[in-house]
Amino acid sequence: MGGTGRLQLIHAIVLAAGASSRYGVSPPKQVELLPAVLEALRQSSVDEVVVVSGAHLLDVESVHCPEWERGPGASLRCGLAQLPADAEAAVVVLADGPELDPRAIDRVIESWRVEGGDVVAAAYAGIRLHPVLLGRPAWALVPDEGAKGLDARLVACDDLRPPGDVDVRR
Repeated sequence: MGGTGRLQLIHAIVLAAGASSRYGVSPPKQVELLPAVLEALRQSSVDEVVVVSGAHLLDVESVHCPEWERGPGASLRCGLAQLPADAEAAVVVLADGPELDPRAIDRVIESWRVEGGDVVAAAYAGIRLHPVLLGRPAWALVPDEGAKGLDARLVACDDLRPPGDVDVRR
């Protein structure tokens, strides 16, 4: 839980396992959009990044989730299982959110550090989106539909651009 007075170890998990069937033919959207998401994470205060793959091979090191078809929760659980024992929280982002703002990531992390909570999510104009921070106590609670199935404390990011959710090729 946040607010312990010491710096907690926070990893990011990028969900990139889906089939991206609505996006069209090669390359899959994860290959095209993932670099922008990874750059945003590099500019944030997360300590490490784990990318979860499934349906497609990616151009980056990733953890393959054989159960990716069960839903984003299965992919998220695969990523969480890869985190070290000293990781206290995971920031979850989507590979198809190319407008992810590193300030939103840091805002959610800071809110968790100050106010605590097991699930903390960014909200844009009152709509819950990504990033979502999961404190370690929430990891065992992730349903197949993913973190969106968990109640979250929202952090206003109205002044930032939402991360996007690209489903079709532009």
